[in-house]
Amino acid sequence: MAQPLKQPAKPTVTTNTTAPKKLPAINVLFTKDNYLWMGIGAVIIALGMFLMSGGKNQDANIHDPNVVYSTTRITIAPIVILLGFAVEIFAIFKKPKTVAI
Repeated sequence: MAQPLKQPAKPTVTTNTTAPKKLPAINVLFTKDNYLWMGIGAVIIALGMFLMSGGKNQDANIHDPNVVYSTTRITIAPIVILLGFAVEIFAIFKKPKTVAI
Protein backbone atom coordinates (compact mmCIF):
# COMPACT_ATOMS: atom_id res chain seq x y z
CA MET A 1 0.00 0.00 0.00
CA ALA A 2 1.29 3.48 -0.95
CA GLN A 3 2.06 5.90 1.80
CA PRO A 4 0.53 9.39 1.55
CA LEU A 5 2.96 12.21 0.60
CA LYS A 6 3.92 14.56 3.38
CA GLN A 7 3.24 18.24 2.83
CA PRO A 8 6.39 20.36 3.26
CA ALA A 9 6.41 22.54 6.33
CA LYS A 10 5.45 26.15 5.67
CA PRO A 11 8.29 28.54 6.46
CA THR A 12 7.56 30.95 9.23
CA VAL A 13 8.16 34.58 8.42
CA THR A 14 8.77 37.00 11.23
CA THR A 15 8.54 40.67 10.58
CA ASN A 16 9.66 43.44 12.82
CA THR A 17 7.08 46.17 12.41
CA THR A 18 8.87 48.60 14.69
CA ALA A 19 12.04 48.96 12.58
CA PRO A 20 11.90 51.60 9.83
CA LYS A 21 12.21 50.25 6.33
CA LYS A 22 15.24 51.24 4.33
CA LEU A 23 14.68 52.49 0.84
CA PRO A 24 17.05 51.16 -1.78
CA ALA A 25 19.81 53.51 -2.85
CA ILE A 26 19.11 55.10 -6.22
CA ASN A 27 22.06 55.97 -8.39
CA VAL A 28 20.99 58.73 -10.75
CA LEU A 29 23.06 59.49 -13.81
CA PHE A 30 22.49 63.26 -13.86
CA THR A 31 21.56 65.61 -11.06
CA LYS A 32 19.68 68.88 -11.16
CA ASP A 33 23.00 70.71 -11.47
CA ASN A 34 23.91 68.69 -14.59
CA TYR A 35 20.60 69.52 -16.23
CA LEU A 36 21.08 73.21 -15.41
CA TRP A 37 24.47 73.21 -17.16
CA MET A 38 22.98 71.31 -20.11
CA GLY A 39 20.31 73.99 -20.46
CA ILE A 40 22.92 76.74 -20.36
CA GLY A 41 24.92 74.94 -23.08
CA ALA A 42 21.81 74.55 -25.25
CA VAL A 43 21.06 78.28 -24.95
CA ILE A 44 24.65 79.15 -25.94
CA ILE A 45 24.43 76.84 -28.98
CA ALA A 46 21.10 78.40 -29.99
CA LEU A 47 22.65 81.87 -29.65
CA GLY A 48 25.51 80.81 -31.95
CA MET A 49 23.04 79.49 -34.53
CA PHE A 50 21.12 82.76 -34.36
CA LEU A 51 24.33 84.72 -34.89
CA MET A 52 25.24 82.51 -37.84
CA SER A 53 21.92 83.17 -39.53
CA GLY A 54 22.85 86.84 -39.67
CA GLY A 55 21.08 89.48 -41.72
CA LYS A 56 19.86 89.55 -45.26
CA ASN A 57 20.53 91.66 -48.33
CA GLN A 58 18.19 94.56 -48.99
CA ASP A 59 17.83 93.47 -52.62
CA ALA A 60 17.75 89.74 -53.38
CA ASN A 61 19.17 90.33 -56.87
CA ILE A 62 22.37 91.94 -55.58
CA HIS A 63 25.11 89.83 -53.95
CA ASP A 64 26.79 91.71 -51.10
CA PRO A 65 29.78 89.73 -49.76
CA ASN A 66 30.06 92.02 -46.72
CA VAL A 67 26.74 90.69 -45.42
CA VAL A 68 27.22 87.05 -46.37
CA TYR A 69 30.85 86.78 -45.23
CA SER A 70 30.69 89.05 -42.21
CA THR A 71 32.92 88.49 -39.19
CA THR A 72 29.91 87.61 -37.05
CA ARG A 73 28.80 84.80 -39.36
CA ILE A 74 32.22 83.39 -40.22
CA THR A 75 34.20 83.78 -36.98
CA ILE A 76 32.18 84.69 -33.91
CA ALA A 77 29.17 82.37 -34.40
CA PRO A 78 31.23 79.15 -34.78
CA ILE A 79 33.29 80.07 -31.71
CA VAL A 80 30.08 80.60 -29.69
CA ILE A 81 28.72 77.24 -30.91
CA LEU A 82 31.95 75.45 -29.94
CA LEU A 83 31.79 77.14 -26.54
CA GLY A 84 28.25 75.79 -26.14
CA PHE A 85 29.44 72.28 -26.99
CA ALA A 86 32.23 72.63 -24.42
CA VAL A 87 29.63 73.56 -21.78
CA GLU A 88 27.58 70.50 -22.79
CA ILE A 89 30.61 68.22 -22.40
CA PHE A 90 31.30 69.78 -18.99
CA ALA A 91 27.67 69.17 -17.99
CA ILE A 92 27.86 65.50 -18.97
CA PHE A 93 31.12 64.78 -17.13
CA LYS A 94 30.37 66.88 -14.01
CA LYS A 95 30.20 64.64 -10.97
CA PRO A 96 27.52 65.27 -8.35
CA LYS A 97 28.54 66.71 -5.01
CA THR A 98 28.70 64.20 -2.17
CA VAL A 99 26.43 64.83 0.79
CA ALA A 100 27.81 64.09 4.24
CA ILE A 101 25.27 62.55 6.58
